[in-house]
Amino acid sequence: MTAPTSPATSPFQTVIGVGVILLALGLATGALSISSEAGYGGVGPNFLPWLVALALLLCGGFMLFESRTGGFRALDEAPGATKAYWPGFVWVSAGLLANAALITTIGFIFSCTLCFVLAVQGLRGAQGDMDRRPVMWLKDILIGLAISAPVYWTFTQFLAINLPGITGTGWL
Repeated sequence: MTAPTSPATSPFQTVIGVGVILLALGLATGALSISSEAGYGGVGPNFLPWLVALALLLCGGFMLFESRTGGFRALDEAPGATKAYWPGFVWVSAGLLANAALITTIGFIFSCTLCFVLAVQGLRGAQGDMDRRPVMWLKDILIGLAISAPVYWTFTQFLAINLPGITGTGWL
Protein backbone atom coordinates (compact mmCIF):
# COMPACT_ATOMS: atom_id res chain seq x y z
CA MET A 1 0.00 0.00 0.00
CA THR A 2 1.38 3.38 -0.93
CA ALA A 3 1.28 6.41 1.30
CA PRO A 4 -1.59 8.76 0.58
CA THR A 5 -0.76 11.84 -1.38
CA SER A 6 -1.28 15.27 0.07
CA PRO A 7 -4.13 17.43 -1.23
CA ALA A 8 -1.58 19.69 -2.93
CA THR A 9 -0.32 16.80 -5.07
CA SER A 10 -3.73 15.61 -6.29
CA PRO A 11 -5.29 18.47 -8.29
CA PHE A 12 -6.52 16.13 -11.03
CA GLN A 13 -8.42 14.08 -8.48
CA THR A 14 -10.10 17.26 -7.25
CA VAL A 15 -11.00 18.17 -10.83
CA ILE A 16 -12.60 14.75 -11.30
CA GLY A 17 -14.72 15.19 -8.16
CA VAL A 18 -15.81 18.68 -9.21
CA GLY A 19 -16.56 17.38 -12.71
CA VAL A 20 -18.85 14.66 -11.35
CA ILE A 21 -20.64 17.23 -9.18
CA LEU A 22 -21.10 19.52 -12.20
CA LEU A 23 -22.43 16.58 -14.21
CA ALA A 24 -24.93 15.85 -11.43
CA LEU A 25 -26.05 19.48 -11.36
CA GLY A 26 -26.44 19.49 -15.15
CA LEU A 27 -28.55 16.34 -15.00
CA ALA A 28 -30.67 17.83 -12.22
CA THR A 29 -31.16 20.97 -14.29
CA GLY A 30 -32.35 18.85 -17.20
CA ALA A 31 -34.66 16.87 -14.89
CA LEU A 32 -36.40 20.12 -13.96
CA SER A 33 -37.78 20.36 -17.50
CA ILE A 34 -39.25 16.83 -17.43
CA SER A 35 -42.86 16.38 -16.35
CA SER A 36 -43.32 14.97 -12.85
CA GLU A 37 -46.82 13.68 -13.52
CA ALA A 38 -47.04 10.17 -12.08
CA GLY A 39 -47.34 7.36 -14.56
CA TYR A 40 -47.46 3.62 -14.27
CA GLY A 41 -46.25 2.47 -10.85
CA GLY A 42 -46.74 5.89 -9.26
CA VAL A 43 -43.52 7.47 -10.49
CA GLY A 44 -43.16 10.09 -13.16
CA PRO A 45 -40.73 10.23 -16.06
CA ASN A 46 -38.42 12.54 -14.10
CA PHE A 47 -37.84 10.00 -11.30
CA LEU A 48 -34.85 8.24 -12.86
CA PRO A 49 -32.99 11.43 -13.89
CA TRP A 50 -33.41 12.76 -10.34
CA LEU A 51 -32.22 9.45 -8.87
CA VAL A 52 -29.13 9.40 -11.10
CA ALA A 53 -28.43 13.08 -10.36
CA LEU A 54 -28.59 12.42 -6.63
CA ALA A 55 -26.32 9.37 -6.91
CA LEU A 56 -23.81 11.35 -8.98
CA LEU A 57 -23.92 14.21 -6.51
CA LEU A 58 -23.18 11.85 -3.62
CA CYS A 59 -20.36 10.15 -5.53
CA GLY A 60 -18.90 13.49 -6.62
CA GLY A 61 -19.04 14.79 -3.05
CA PHE A 62 -17.29 11.69 -1.77
CA MET A 63 -14.64 11.95 -4.49
CA LEU A 64 -14.07 15.61 -3.70
CA PHE A 65 -13.75 14.82 0.01
CA GLU A 66 -11.26 12.03 -0.72
CA SER A 67 -9.18 14.18 -3.04
CA ARG A 68 -8.98 17.03 -0.54
CA THR A 69 -8.10 14.81 2.45
CA GLY A 70 -5.17 12.91 1.03
CA GLY A 71 -6.13 11.72 -2.41
CA PHE A 72 -7.70 8.53 -3.64
CA ARG A 73 -6.17 5.87 -1.47
CA ALA A 74 -4.86 2.42 -2.34
CA LEU A 75 -5.07 2.84 -6.10
CA ASP A 76 -3.90 -0.17 -8.05
CA GLU A 77 -1.35 0.32 -10.78
CA ALA A 78 -3.18 0.93 -14.06
CA PRO A 79 -3.07 -2.13 -16.32
CA GLY A 80 -2.13 -1.98 -19.97
CA ALA A 81 0.09 0.22 -22.03
CA THR A 82 0.97 3.76 -21.11
CA LYS A 83 -0.03 5.01 -24.56
CA ALA A 84 -3.32 4.67 -26.39
CA TYR A 85 -3.71 1.82 -28.84
CA TRP A 86 -5.13 3.66 -31.84
CA PRO A 87 -5.81 0.65 -34.09
CA GLY A 88 -8.06 -0.74 -31.35
CA PHE A 89 -9.88 2.58 -31.14
CA VAL A 90 -10.44 2.46 -34.90
CA TRP A 91 -11.82 -1.11 -34.76
CA VAL A 92 -14.25 -0.28 -31.92
CA SER A 93 -15.30 2.99 -33.56
CA ALA A 94 -15.89 1.21 -36.86
CA GLY A 95 -18.10 -1.30 -35.05
CA LEU A 96 -20.20 1.41 -33.42
CA LEU A 97 -20.52 3.43 -36.62
CA ALA A 98 -21.38 0.34 -38.67
CA ASN A 99 -24.05 -0.60 -36.14
CA ALA A 100 -25.59 2.88 -36.30
CA ALA A 101 -25.46 2.97 -40.10
CA LEU A 102 -26.76 -0.55 -40.76
CA ILE A 103 -29.27 -1.27 -37.98
CA THR A 104 -32.28 -0.27 -40.09
CA THR A 105 -30.91 -2.03 -43.18
CA ILE A 106 -29.75 -5.42 -41.90
CA GLY A 107 -31.66 -5.42 -38.61
CA PHE A 108 -30.75 -5.32 -34.95
CA ILE A 109 -29.35 -8.84 -34.66
CA PHE A 110 -26.91 -8.66 -37.56
CA SER A 111 -25.82 -5.05 -36.97
CA CYS A 112 -25.13 -5.74 -33.29
CA THR A 113 -23.27 -8.91 -34.21
CA LEU A 114 -21.11 -6.91 -36.61
CA CYS A 115 -20.49 -4.30 -33.90
CA PHE A 116 -19.46 -7.06 -31.47
CA VAL A 117 -17.09 -8.70 -33.96
CA LEU A 118 -15.33 -5.44 -34.83
CA ALA A 119 -15.11 -4.31 -31.20
CA VAL A 120 -13.64 -7.66 -30.14
CA GLN A 121 -10.95 -7.33 -32.81
CA GLY A 122 -9.97 -3.94 -31.42
CA LEU A 123 -9.95 -5.11 -27.82
CA ARG A 124 -7.95 -8.22 -28.66
CA GLY A 125 -5.41 -6.11 -30.51
CA ALA A 126 -5.09 -3.81 -27.50
CA GLN A 127 -4.18 -6.86 -25.42
CA GLY A 128 -1.57 -7.93 -27.96
CA ASP A 129 -3.62 -10.83 -29.33
CA MET A 130 -3.52 -10.38 -33.10
CA ASP A 131 -5.18 -13.73 -33.93
CA ARG A 132 -7.19 -13.04 -37.07
CA ARG A 133 -7.66 -16.61 -38.29
CA PRO A 134 -11.04 -17.39 -39.92
CA VAL A 135 -11.94 -19.72 -37.06
CA MET A 136 -11.64 -16.81 -34.60
CA TRP A 137 -13.84 -14.61 -36.79
CA LEU A 138 -16.44 -17.39 -36.93
CA LYS A 139 -16.28 -17.82 -33.16
CA ASP A 140 -16.80 -14.08 -32.67
CA ILE A 141 -19.73 -14.07 -35.10
CA LEU A 142 -21.40 -16.96 -33.26
CA ILE A 143 -20.88 -15.31 -29.88
CA GLY A 144 -22.24 -12.02 -31.24
CA LEU A 145 -25.33 -13.80 -32.57
CA ALA A 146 -25.75 -15.64 -29.26
CA ILE A 147 -25.78 -12.31 -27.44
CA SER A 148 -27.77 -10.11 -29.83
CA ALA A 149 -30.53 -12.56 -30.84
CA PRO A 150 -31.88 -13.20 -27.31
CA VAL A 151 -31.73 -9.47 -26.56
CA TYR A 152 -33.73 -8.76 -29.72
CA TRP A 153 -36.26 -11.49 -28.96
CA THR A 154 -36.67 -10.33 -25.38
CA PHE A 155 -37.42 -6.79 -26.48
CA THR A 156 -39.67 -7.63 -29.44
CA GLN A 157 -41.50 -10.75 -28.22
CA PHE A 158 -41.73 -10.29 -24.46
CA LEU A 159 -41.58 -6.54 -23.89
CA ALA A 160 -43.35 -5.53 -27.14
CA ILE A 161 -40.69 -2.93 -27.93
CA ASN A 162 -40.05 -2.52 -31.64
CA LEU A 163 -36.45 -2.88 -32.73
CA PRO A 164 -35.35 -2.83 -36.37
CA GLY A 165 -35.56 -6.26 -37.93
CA ILE A 166 -35.26 -7.67 -41.41
CA THR A 167 -38.62 -9.47 -41.27
CA GLY A 168 -41.98 -8.39 -39.94
CA THR A 169 -42.28 -11.42 -37.64
CA GLY A 170 -40.19 -10.05 -34.77
CA TRP A 171 -37.89 -13.05 -34.85
CA LEU A 172 -35.21 -11.74 -37.28
